[in-house]
Amino acid sequence: MRARWRRGLAGGTALMLLLDTHVFVWLSSDPRQLSEGARAAVKKNAGRIFISSISALEMAILVKRKRLTLPLEFPVFWERALSHHGIGEIPVDWRIAHHSVLLPDVHNDPFDRIIVATAQLHNLAILSKDQTLPSYPDTVVVWS
Repeated sequence: MRARWRRGLAGGTALMLLLDTHVFVWLSSDPRQLSEGARAAVKKNAGRIFISSISALEMAILVKRKRLTLPLEFPVFWERALSHHGIGEIPVDWRIAHHSVLLPDVHNDPFDRIIVATAQLHNLAILSKDQTLPSYPDTVVVWS
């Protein structure tokens, strides 16, 4: 199966979504940065939205390097955002880690590889603006 973008979810089938890290940050701190399609997907799929725990590591690193500024301390931001938006956290286990190294070498970002592997193993569509992600096989990416 080839990777594909899924656009215009209005009236379409409900999905279980995995948020890319930047989408989680935008949803929780500045939702205006989300596309209309992304906002509609979040609303339509409430209760079926997830995030990989790898995004916590990615965000913590970005905060430490001062490449990401949050309105609250990272742990408080993470827990409140998950709770407020009803987002489920999927831990990275050995199956996800192993699957991520079996993916084709589309790019070498380990965070994105874990997100793609998580989506594939849990049958989730990824909500992301990243135009590289649809290059992975068996991957559905939602944005516009």
